[in-house]
Amino acid sequence: MDDEDMSCTSGDDYGGYGDEDYYNEADVDAADDVEVTPTHSEEAEYECLTVSQVERVFLDGVNQLIARIPVNDKCARTLLEANQWDVERVVKLYRQDRTDLFRRSHIDARPEPKRKLSATSGVKAKGYCTVCAMEGHAELPHLACGHCFCEHCWKSHVESRLSEGVASRIECMESNCEVYAPQEFVLVIIKSSPALKQKYDRFLLRDMVNSHPHLKFCVGNDCQVIIRSTEAKPKRVTCLACHTSSCVRCGADYHAPTSCDTIRQWMTKCADDSETANYISAHTKDCPQCHSCIEKAGGCNHIQCTRCRHHFCWMCFGDWKSHGSEYYECSRYKENPSVAAEANHVKARRALEKYLHYFERFENHSKSLKMEEELRDKIRKKIDDKVNEHNGTWIDWQYLHKSVSLLTKCRYTLQYTYPFAYYLTGSPRKNLVSFLKTNLAKMRKYKTPKTHNWKTGHIFFRFDIFGLTKSDKIEIEEYYKIILFGILYLVYEQSYKPKSCDRLSHTGVGL
Repeated sequence: MDDEDMSCTSGDDYGGYGDEDYYNEADVDAADDVEVTPTHSEEAEYECLTVSQVERVFLDGVNQLIARIPVNDKCARTLLEANQWDVERVVKLYRQDRTDLFRRSHIDARPEPKRKLSATSGVKAKGYCTVCAMEGHAELPHLACGHCFCEHCWKSHVESRLSEGVASRIECMESNCEVYAPQEFVLVIIKSSPALKQKYDRFLLRDMVNSHPHLKFCVGNDCQVIIRSTEAKPKRVTCLACHTSSCVRCGADYHAPTSCDTIRQWMTKCADDSETANYISAHTKDCPQCHSCIEKAGGCNHIQCTRCRHHFCWMCFGDWKSHGSEYYECSRYKENPSVAAEANHVKARRALEKYLHYFERFENHSKSLKMEEELRDKIRKKIDDKVNEHNGTWIDWQYLHKSVSLLTKCRYTLQYTYPFAYYLTGSPRKNLVSFLKTNLAKMRKYKTPKTHNWKTGHIFFRFDIFGLTKSDKIEIEEYYKIILFGILYLVYEQSYKPKSCDRLSHTGVGL
């Protein structure tokens, strides 16, 4: 990714009112580093940053750490990335045990005494490379650990790790050595390959952003904006460049009232449209630390994730260090006795019927939202025509745009209640959700008015639009708030997690 500025701080740079988000009705001032003030509790406080601005955020953290402990900038960046860019945490750990901090940050497990600690690397004049088993190399680059290998082997190793999507965690090739290669070392190794350097820079920025708890990439297509927010709850952020709304916690499309874990599981299930997905489900598992998909290639239960290097047991997902000596059989794993209580084909049929019921409605709302974009375009064009004909001003016709936004908001929220209801067990809570959805779905009956009857002077027309009376509009607004914030209370205050594909467990609060 090129480190260039992107003008993304002014709403006017990306079009006028026609590009407004379904939810976002507030104007945004044209200024750098604009902090969006939330208009209601759904919206998070956030900033839209360019690549160069994010680099300055990283540099500020590095400078703060250098001023507190005796390390160079390269070492400081590695320490911060390994500790979620928390300067105070790094300083505390450094003062407690700097050797352990460096070891866990994969910098140097054996720092020399009485020297300024760093993530230095170097080049040995001549010697033997243990990877290619050849002697007489002119140069043998090495990391801070001192393990030397030829430049050709280093380049092959870097290229291999980049093909796996790894950039900031390229480790030393020596067996059992956990020291990571710093950025300047890798850049020297791949300096003769511009394509490889571009790939490394792109992956490195991705890793740096992902390691920062307050930074997320915009989910818009080909959008290079990076969103910064300190919100801990899954609220909505809207990119000022592409106007895409996303969840500040998980980075996916904004999905209230469904939780982040549930929507991730739901979208994975929706993508299950081939035998390949069935094979993946049956033969792979997710790494318990980084959630990467892993296929078991051997008989031993000892698994090492190639992405995060975590060692765990294939059967019970326990940390291998505390697992014991049960290499081929795990006594901690116990089969659920209720699995065989019902015939497999009956369970599969019922599960499929349940899934199709919710998926068809979820997909129907998704398609309807795309079709309603055409309606929004027609209304915008009609408003422009009316204003150009001096038949009122934009302010006079503002209620049309707000009416469409309200109905779109209702449909968008309804769409994401179906994943929530799919994983919800039968209970009074589920009956409440169904009741709220039924009432909120009154939006379906409203029709677009005939455009030749539009009159700005008719006050009742403002409430008759789309068949809405004033009380109907108030009722829809109230149902929207109830279903959104009521379900959010159940979801986020109780922090439920799906226990299986067919069930959610709720505890604590009764309705």
